[in-house]
Amino acid sequence: MSEFAELHEELRAVARDVLKAPAPGWDLFAGAGWTGLEVPEDLQGAGVSFAEVAVILREMGRAAARTEYLGAGVLGVGTLLALEPGPERDDLLRETATGEAVPVGVVGPGPGAFGMNETRLSGRAEFIADAAAASRLLILARDLGGEPVIVDISTGTAGLRVQAQPVVDETRRLAIITADGAEGRVLRFAGDPEAAAGRLLDRAAVAIACDSLGLMEEMLDRTVAYAKVRHQFGKPVGSFQAVQHACADMLVQVSVGRELVDAAVSTVVSGSPDARVAASMAKSHVTAAAVDVVGKAMQLHGGIGYTWEAGIHAYLKRAALNRSLFGSPAVHRRRLAARYGTRYTGE
Repeated sequence: MSEFAELHEELRAVARDVLKAPAPGWDLFAGAGWTGLEVPEDLQGAGVSFAEVAVILREMGRAAARTEYLGAGVLGVGTLLALEPGPERDDLLRETATGEAVPVGVVGPGPGAFGMNETRLSGRAEFIADAAAASRLLILARDLGGEPVIVDISTGTAGLRVQAQPVVDETRRLAIITADGAEGRVLRFAGDPEAAAGRLLDRAAVAIACDSLGLMEEMLDRTVAYAKVRHQFGKPVGSFQAVQHACADMLVQVSVGRELVDAAVSTVVSGSPDARVAASMAKSHVTAAAVDVVGKAMQLHGGIGYTWEAGIHAYLKRAALNRSLFGSPAVHRRRLAARYGTRYTGE
C-alpha cells in the first residue's frame, strides 16, 4: 500500500473536512464518491480497493461519526462484490455508487443465524449496524442444502421486522432483525460459498479494527495537545514523568495497532488465505487496546475529561462497543489459538 501513500494522505485530508459537517450522511458520502470506492468503474464507481475504504474508516473513528457507512458502504458493498455478477447485482452496485440505494449487509454472527426455505427467510440476529437506514438488506443465510447464500430483501417485506436496538453508544445505530417466512431473492456467491462467507466476516472485523485505530489516534493526539497547555504547579502537565510515561504507553499501543491493521487490510485487499489470522490479530488487539487508550486519555485530561463537554465519553462508549462487535477479543484469540493447536483460556 506504500505506492498509494500520497493518495491516502489526500483522501485522509478530504475525509477530515467532510466529517466536520454537522450531520454527515449517505448523500454527502455519495457526493464525495465514498459509497462507490470499490465499485467497478463501468458501474459508476471509483474501482479502487478496501485499502482506500480503510482510510475512510479510520477517519470515521477519529470523528466518532454516526453514519450508515459501516453497514452499507463497507458490508453492503463488500457483500455485493462477493456475489456472482449479474444484472440484479450490477444494478444494485450502480445505485449504491450513486447514492440511490442503501444496501446494508447483514453478515454477523454468521450464515447460521438465518435459514432460507426456497424463497422464504427465517431467523433472527441482533446488533446489526445501520439496518434501520437500509433500503435493502443483504442477509447472509444458509439454503436448504446448508450452503451460504445472500438473501436480497426489501425492508418493507411482510414477515420481516427491523427493530431499533438502543445501546449506550449513541454514535452507532444498531437493530434487531427478525424474519418469519419473509420472501426474498437468493443470490449466490462467486467461488466457494463457505470461503466467501468467511471473508465477509473477516472484512467486518477489520473494518471495526480500523475504526478503533482511528479512535486511538484521536485520543492520543488530543491528550498530547492537552498535556502541553494544561499547567499545574506552574508547569505544563506534560513535563511530569508520570504523564510522559502514560502518553508513551498510548503511543506504543497505537503504533502496534497501526502495524496490525495495515497487515490485516493488506490481506483483505489481496484475498490472501492469511486474512483470517490477520483479521483476528487486528481485531483482538486493537479493539481491546482502544478501550485502554481512551480510558487513559480521560484520566490524563483530569476532571475535565469526565465532563460531557469534553466528549471523551463518546469515544469510550464507541471503543467499548467496537470491542464486542463481530467477535470479542477472546473469541478471536481462541480462533488464533486453535489455528496453532493450543487452547486459549483468557477472557
